[in-house]
Amino acid sequence: MNAQEITLNIAVNCGRLCRWAMEHRPARIEQFLTETENYLKALEQAPKSQRFMATYLWFKKDFMKLRHNVQLNADRAESMLTWANILTHRAKLA
Repeated sequence: MNAQEITLNIAVNCGRLCRWAMEHRPARIEQFLTETENYLKALEQAPKSQRFMATYLWFKKDFMKLRHNVQLNADRAESMLTWANILTHRAKLA
């Protein structure tokens, strides 16, 4: 997979994380956090454009905060939905 495809996979997972947070389903959240973390590792190794780097670094930082402090609340769900939208639009820059 190239950086654009990986980014789109992460965006889809962010949307799923939003849903699972709103439904208070911790097992599903853990599943998609792990999958997203694997995609993020793949994205780290993939060639990326300079225009995409700021978004990548910003998402990586925010995701790592989430990964180490999972919260099942509306604020976290909204944050993941926002990232889903951002990454969907910025994937073409990857």
